[in-house]
Amino acid sequence: MSGVGRRGLIIAIDGPSGAGKSTITKRLADRLGYVHIDTGAMFRAVALVAKRAGLDGADDESLERLCRGIEIDFFRNNGCCRVIVNGEDVTEAIRTPEISSLTSAISARKVVRDFLLTLQRRMGNEGGVILEGRDIGTVVFPNADVKFFLSASVEERGRRRWLELTAKGENVTLEDTVSAVALRDKQDSGREHAPLRRADDAIDVDSTGLSIDQVVALMEGMVREKEQVRSVCTP
Repeated sequence: MSGVGRRGLIIAIDGPSGAGKSTITKRLADRLGYVHIDTGAMFRAVALVAKRAGLDGADDESLERLCRGIEIDFFRNNGCCRVIVNGEDVTEAIRTPEISSLTSAISARKVVRDFLLTLQRRMGNEGGVILEGRDIGTVVFPNADVKFFLSASVEERGRRRWLELTAKGENVTLEDTVSAVALRDKQDSGREHAPLRRADDAIDVDSTGLSIDQVVALMEGMVREKEQVRSVCTP
């Protein structure tokens, strides 16, 4: 993919559930002035619409029809990235444990992945974007300018998710949340289509024990360095 004529770099951030991808990507996008495309939220959006339609995620023909009627947009409001599906703000609705569980099944369906892959590439092709997910650097944009693989221990990711859920009033235990995160890892790594994989040329970033600001600063420095190299090399 040529960088000529693009408005900025294409940055891919992959990693398992609970690694802090969404929060870190939002902060990094703000620092760089880039557009944040949350691909995980896109799969969650499809899962939400499928649930409302009474689909279990295994009927490809019904899922294909469902996808044809879905429009997904992102916009920022008071510093927060909002997810809009068919004109409805579903930012909170797609973050429940039930939708999280269904999302893993939905994201394994090739018909859904193909639909969202086309949409993601169209959104990102002009550059100046950061995309986060589980297969951005391996499938969606294998030629991304910068690739990060963001991780943390399963215990740390479970703890973060538990704090997030309890802050919202969810009645869940830390042990159950850690187990759910471990199960999600197994599902995402073992699925047939575009499983969670680290790109060979990705930069590893382990956020265990680091603050969000520390991780963002580390990643921003690497991106700025790449931007400088690109500006020198681009006529």
